[in-house]
Amino acid sequence: MPTLIIGNKNYSSWSLRPWLLLKHAGVAFDERRLSLFSTEFKHELGRYSAAGKVPVYQDGALTLWESLAICEYVAEQHPELWPAERHTRALARALCSEMHAGFGALRSELPMNCRARQRRIEIGAACRADIERIEGLWRDCRARYADLGPWLFGRYSVADAYFAPVVLRFEGYRLELAEDTRAYGATALADPHLQQWIAAGRAEAEVLAADEAGAEV
Repeated sequence: MPTLIIGNKNYSSWSLRPWLLLKHAGVAFDERRLSLFSTEFKHELGRYSAAGKVPVYQDGALTLWESLAICEYVAEQHPELWPAERHTRALARALCSEMHAGFGALRSELPMNCRARQRRIEIGAACRADIERIEGLWRDCRARYADLGPWLFGRYSVADAYFAPVVLRFEGYRLELAEDTRAYGATALADPHLQQWIAAGRAEAEVLAADEAGAEV
């Protein structure tokens, strides 16, 4: 059985992505959770990967230490996790790549935190631009593919797993969001697998001060 090594569910957005995709693919896997930035974290993680970051995926002799590579590997075994049509599949990959490499202001100012619920927060212009870019991407996808299903490209795909941490960020902070943004967020939040992750994250005892942004309402 493959193994996914993850960080704290409350904070680890990178861990969430492949975990969620594996759940949607119906893959049985062992889960090993390491407490981020604890004194044991680097030592324990070194048993699995020299990269020093989570997630790490082990499948037999294969070890993958990067979230997008893990998702691509899982989708090769479950091709339904990408859109079937070639051009649509390319667009889905472009969204994932942009999410993977971009939106630095959003990541910095709005850390993923499952315990955060509509916290008051002041954001900068760069973060607002990131939010508007994401809203535009979601809006375009839903306009094109709404007749195929409720997810970004109709049926659930790697793109939905990749934007799940953004959904949690939008839920965690009091932001000005368009109605169609909130509609897609509601679809994602209704996912029982994401709800399972959220519940586990909220039950964790660890608190990382750097990721506790915003003021409780």
